[in-house]
Amino acid sequence: MKKVCFLFVGTCFLSFGSLQAQNVLGAAQKAAAATTTLGNSGGIANNIMGSLTPTLGLNNTQQPKVLDMVSGFLKKKSEITPLQQTNPTAYTSKFSGLQGGLFSKLKGVLTAAQYAKFLGLKPKASDATNVLSQLFF
Repeated sequence: MKKVCFLFVGTCFLSFGSLQAQNVLGAAQKAAAATTTLGNSGGIANNIMGSLTPTLGLNNTQQPKVLDMVSGFLKKKSEITPLQQTNPTAYTSKFSGLQGGLFSKLKGVLTAAQYAKFLGLKPKASDATNVLSQLFF
C-alpha cells in the first residue's frame, strides 16, 4: 500500500511540475513575442523591406525612404502598444492616426500601381508569421 501511495504522490508531483513548466514556457513565449513586436523595430523594418522591395519593385531611390517611414511607424507603434491591453479604444484611435500618416507618406513615394499593390498585401487578420501584419494591425 505504501508503494502505491508513494507512486500516486510522485505522479501528482510530476504532473504539477509539468504544469508549472508549461506556464513558464508560455510566459517566456509571450515575452519573446512582445520583444519581437516592441523591442526590435529595426529588425522588423528590415524584414518588412525584404518583403516589400521585391513585391512592389521598389527602386534604389524609394527603398531608403520607405525604410525610414516604416522604421518611424514601428517605433511610434511600439510606444502605444501597451495601450492594447490597458485601453484598447485609445490604442485603436492612436494606431489609426499612425497608420493613416504612414499610408499618406507612402502615397507620396510609391507609384499609384505600387500603392494599390501594397494595399492588396494586407493580411485578412493579424498574423504573427506575416511581418506585414505589423503595418496593418
